Amino acid sequence: MLRPVASQADEDDAWFSAWRARELGRLTASGLTYLDCTGAALYPESLIRGDAARLAGSVLGNPHSEHAPSRAASEGIAAARAAVLAFLGASPDEYAVILTPNTTGACRIVGESFPFGNRGRLLLAADNHNSVNGIREFARRAGAGVSTIPLDHELRLRDVDSALREQPTGPSLFAFPAQSNFSGVRHPLQFVTEAQARGWSVLLDAASYLGTSDLRLDEVKPDFVALSLYKIAGYPTGVGALVARHDALGRLRRPWFSGGTVRWVSVQHDRHRLLDAPEAFEDGTPSFLALGAVPAALQAVRSAGRNRLAPHLSALTGDLLFRLGALHHDTGGPVARVHGPGSSTDRGATIALSVLDPSGKAVPYWVVEETAREAGIAIRSGCFCNPGCAEAAFGFPAARTRDCLDTLAAGFTIPGFASCLGDRTVGAIRVSLGLGSIRADVDRFVEFVASFPARRDTRPTSSFARSGR
Repeated sequence: MLRPVASQADEDDAWFSAWRARELGRLTASGLTYLDCTGAALYPESLIRGDAARLAGSVLGNPHSEHAPSRAASEGIAAARAAVLAFLGASPDEYAVILTPNTTGACRIVGESFPFGNRGRLLLAADNHNSVNGIREFARRAGAGVSTIPLDHELRLRDVDSALREQPTGPSLFAFPAQSNFSGVRHPLQFVTEAQARGWSVLLDAASYLGTSDLRLDEVKPDFVALSLYKIAGYPTGVGALVARHDALGRLRRPWFSGGTVRWVSVQHDRHRLLDAPEAFEDGTPSFLALGAVPAALQAVRSAGRNRLAPHLSALTGDLLFRLGALHHDTGGPVARVHGPGSSTDRGATIALSVLDPSGKAVPYWVVEETAREAGIAIRSGCFCNPGCAEAAFGFPAARTRDCLDTLAAGFTIPGFASCLGDRTVGAIRVSLGLGSIRADVDRFVEFVASFPARRDTRPTSSFARSGR
């Protein structure tokens, strides 16, 4: 692997260092190195100051009324929808925005409302997040077949064409991530059009992708896109969206109704009438105070060198991979093992890895995370709610894994699971870069890995597949 060329990378790093000094001064003040941008982006301080002023100067009420504060809140919600569409390059004539608490809420709407039946199918990517994996329960309950596209040695999807070639005879859904939440792999967006040409509806999980890259829905047109605002701008939390084509929304069938989704309900006649989309899919009172911050949040991201961000992060990722690969113990063995691509080609700025001891054995991931925490470095560890990617990365034998899970079902522990599998690695650490990341962060992490203490502690302080992203 070649080390990235320095000139443009140096210029971009200087630009983002200056932006960070203005907008993320709290990082410098805390002495913290933040390497969990896939978990959550860091909000710019000017965004928070501006939103505090907005709230202080507004009178906002429940949008399900018609008085002036209610109408002001409704206008903020409409502006949030428009801002999401503009951020994605989507036309309101083609797409609608359903507001949700997060990406998980968006995926659930698709899963519970999709018209699965015994002639239909659900096709999943092996490295989907559990928020997408869970859709299989809706599909099976409706009698639909469920299948999974496997991963290759770099944790990229393989045999996609053959999986899509089996054209469905009933309503069917293909769901995959634009970027793996585990390995950072970028899956080709051309899968969207290839699947649609063969009769599949497509759900694209864009949660991990949109924090660092643009998705243009005037170029690639999935039926459904799921996202979370805190992944993109760090603020507001509790706001996500299902961005859906109007024709795709027309095929969904809600299994229930609730406050905020109905035009009218009759108790004595046991009847109801849903509102038109998107409101028909938005249960209860929306987070109207937070939604008012969405336009400014997306604008803050756009104005923060968005055109520079992708090449900047690609250079940092390439440098980090190169330097990790150059680390060796005195025995000659590697210090780290990367799970996924070893270069920055067709991948995002998310890296899953294991730290190895001099014998080549993985140091328990919870030990690495604890040591990093003590050193002031914020990283993530576990399987990141991506069990399929973990199974492929760590080489879990299918039959043996099933037997282990059955055996340990009542009292699951990490050491017990690893022992059952022959003391295999059962989790990794994840380093993820984003807006605000600079070369000094990479330097500090490489120094941490190079000097990692050779201690073995197997106390189970983490779970096999943590919740969240």
